[in-house]
Amino acid sequence: MGVVEEAHNAKILGSGQQVIVLAHGFGTDQSVWKHLVPHLVDEYTVILYDNMGAGTTNPDYFDFSRYSTLEGFAYDLLAILEELHVESCIFVGHSVSGMVGVIASISRPDLFSKIVMLSASPRYLNDVDYYGGFEQEDLDQLFEAMQNNYKAWCSGFAPLAVGGDMDSVAVQEFSRTLFNMRPDIALSVAQTIFHSDMRAILHMVTVPCHILQSMKDLAVPVVASEHLHQNLGGESIVEVMSSDGHLPQLSSPDIVIPVLLKHIRYNIAA
Repeated sequence: MGVVEEAHNAKILGSGQQVIVLAHGFGTDQSVWKHLVPHLVDEYTVILYDNMGAGTTNPDYFDFSRYSTLEGFAYDLLAILEELHVESCIFVGHSVSGMVGVIASISRPDLFSKIVMLSASPRYLNDVDYYGGFEQEDLDQLFEAMQNNYKAWCSGFAPLAVGGDMDSVAVQEFSRTLFNMRPDIALSVAQTIFHSDMRAILHMVTVPCHILQSMKDLAVPVVASEHLHQNLGGESIVEVMSSDGHLPQLSSPDIVIPVLLKHIRYNIAA
């Protein structure tokens, strides 16, 4: 196993000709795809990996300077694809990984036949003529709460992010993976994500993008998906699902998995 592969706990499943790469978002790890993977392995070669900083990775490998921008995560993705000799893939990115895939595709469009993004946002902060869902004050409070008592913050944030029932398996699962992160790393990654602004580079994206999101998502208002659709340089399509929350592949698999499979299997109609 290669160095990058090992550091990111990369797993290769299935043996189909077409490669699918599944990338998770903040506070989770590759287990967030557990409901989707069984539907893919008979048809595709599936690559799963953990973002650096996830609780399943070695915290000693987390470079605070490298991961102070999303580019650091995009370089990791390109390194994984190179080490695994992937020539082209369908990239499925959840939350921040949707934007990580976008950044990687600008420098290496040849590696991506399409990007399927789930619960992704180009910017979380509100701006003049742009609604991201958060004011700076909201983020300051969020970061302060993370610093003051990380465990208490995880317990409060998980049900808000997942949506639905406080005692659901999905909330418990997200709480677990969130709490697995080292608190200083979690804070750093949250700051990188919530302060990111990808709007200026969207026009440089040429790879087809399928934009999927929940009707109701604490972190991503529906207008953020619309902004992506209107500003991406290549073809794109939006589907707003009747699911609730930021991790719908975990909390509403019955709704979300069929939609994900449809967008993985079918291209945007001409």
